[in-house]
Amino acid sequence: MSFEVKINNRTAHVELLQWEGSFVNIKVDGKEYKLDFEKVNQGIFSILHDNNSYNIELIPGDNVKKYTVNTYKNTYEAEIIDAEAKYRAARLKGVDEDAENTVVAPIPGKVVKIPVSIGDSVEAGQTLVIFSAMKMESEFKAKKDGVVKEIRVNEGDTVEAKKVMVVVE
Repeated sequence: MSFEVKINNRTAHVELLQWEGSFVNIKVDGKEYKLDFEKVNQGIFSILHDNNSYNIELIPGDNVKKYTVNTYKNTYEAEIIDAEAKYRAARLKGVDEDAENTVVAPIPGKVVKIPVSIGDSVEAGQTLVIFSAMKMESEFKAKKDGVVKEIRVNEGDTVEAKKVMVVVE
């Protein structure tokens, strides 16, 4: 399982590699950490790492993914951003909302299927590309009636965010 944690103005990519009892093996921005993680009391945790002990207090914020984190010397604001939330935000935000004639990848992913061909007449709402990102498939549909002018990707292609995949005129 992987997610991002935004702490103050920094975002870290966190991957949970293993969790057995109180032993946790995680990777943070590519660096692996082996921790002994114990809940001491409600919202209070003790973490052992490399023979050092760290005590933290987690205070829930205004939603289930936001916390205030108190340590011995510092206080941090933290927010957990899981892959699904990040994916939804990218989809809702849109990459090129003004371009009614294009289908654009909102985030990096893979083209699963293209059920249309150049020259096909399409109707608004018709599926143009089936796209997979973060273990979720999405159908990108025509925003208006028209004719498929360009297909800039192939089935099986891995594409970057903001890549124009299909143009309809």
